[in-house]
Amino acid sequence: MVDLVREDRTSVRSHPMVGASASRRISEATVARLPIYQRILLGLVGGGTTTVSSEQLAQLAQLNAAKVRKDLSYLGSFGTRGSGYDTRFLLGQIDRELGLDADWPVAVVGIGNLGRALANSRGFASRGFRIVGLFDIAPEVIGVTMAGIEVHHVDDLPIYDNPAIGVITTPASVAQEVAERLMAVGARSILNFAPVVLMVPPEILVRNVDLSIELQVTSFYLSHQQAWT
Repeated sequence: MVDLVREDRTSVRSHPMVGASASRRISEATVARLPIYQRILLGLVGGGTTTVSSEQLAQLAQLNAAKVRKDLSYLGSFGTRGSGYDTRFLLGQIDRELGLDADWPVAVVGIGNLGRALANSRGFASRGFRIVGLFDIAPEVIGVTMAGIEVHHVDDLPIYDNPAIGVITTPASVAQEVAERLMAVGARSILNFAPVVLMVPPEILVRNVDLSIELQVTSFYLSHQQAWT
């Protein structure tokens, strides 16, 4: 999903790896495309494809090949002219750059419809992300088990593993308080679905996902479709 309202408080740098410069910056646009390549490569590896060219990857990602090659050049020089990229190796490099080879504990606060959907999503709790706690304040939700995890009261946050990532799916009116609670137990990054701008220290990374804004952007393109075709 395109993140149109966001507060990115940290620099994006590449990890040291094959042929890559540890000080070379990766653009936000490239970072946003890496998960697309990752998903495509995951499917190719699962289907037994051993190599992929930049042209093939570009076609699958609906991009141009030059852009794909430029994006992948940030990771290092490991493509072979005439045969392309080793799919499994390239997938591993992208996983590494995205931090998916690490273990990221995640706490979800707000177990309404969206919180439930995230808790039960296979894609959300995979590839390095591990949900360590589900939290709410509603008595009818507390004690319910979702995806093998029991929902606890938000007051119990301090007794769980320090989450690296906090996910907020609460009403806007309490989102700031929830963000402060998450930061107090060690969360260094917050994925915020509440329609409100959070006030956090500069060292905390906040990613805002506002579905209403996405619909408004979609409406814009529909309204101006003739101008874009």
